[in-house]
Amino acid sequence: METLTPKLCLRGVEKTFWDKKGRATPVLDQVSFDVRDQEFLVLLGPGLCGKSVLLQLIAGLDEPTAGQILLDGQPIQGPTPKVSMVFQKTGLLAWKTVLENVEIGPKYAGVPREERRRTARRFIEMVGLAGFENAWPRQLSGGMKQRVGIARAYAAAPELLVLDEPFGALDAQTRYVMEEEILRIWEQEKKTVIFVTNNIEEAVYLGDRVVLLSSCPARVKNVYPIRLPRPRDMLSAEFLALREEISAAMDLSV
Repeated sequence: METLTPKLCLRGVEKTFWDKKGRATPVLDQVSFDVRDQEFLVLLGPGLCGKSVLLQLIAGLDEPTAGQILLDGQPIQGPTPKVSMVFQKTGLLAWKTVLENVEIGPKYAGVPREERRRTARRFIEMVGLAGFENAWPRQLSGGMKQRVGIARAYAAAPELLVLDEPFGALDAQTRYVMEEEILRIWEQEKKTVIFVTNNIEEAVYLGDRVVLLSSCPARVKNVYPIRLPRPRDMLSAEFLALREEISAAMDLSV
């Protein structure tokens, strides 16, 4: 997994918002870290610390106030097909079927209809929704909608997949199932993944490394390599000790 040139580099990234009266609200402060090719990196931090803002910058949906974000050595300047994002709310189009939602990326990239349908069906099957191609979003459970969102992101053929607390709204059992699924898909597809969460146990379970962010304005407090073998045992002494170490360093939610 180690490469000479990281897949993604963040150097001194800052983001400040101003209100109509010119008052500044700094959200990100000198955020710097690298992401290796094919790595599963987790961004962990308290609620409202700026994690989602950081992901939007990485996805090219907004620009940093200062600093650089480089993908394969090139600055990210606006949305790019190299990066796909899975949001907290999946944002499925209610008037399109599962198949039509998943094929949106290839469709707008100009991929011929039959080819993009094959691609969409492949990823629908990969996320365990074969047989639901013609279902409408209103007919799906929360976990199924997130599966569609993941399939849609992968169908766009990105080099980097960013996920913004995708399982936060799910019940505990469904969340655990989806954690297993996202790892299975990552191991199969070998994409570079950045996964945001405020759940320490989820971070340790999923990540190759965990980047711990402070409360707002977010700074990098520490980076934890997770050397536990997969599949990980959440009840092992090593897992619990690492969870406790990160918990002690994590800021409280504001």
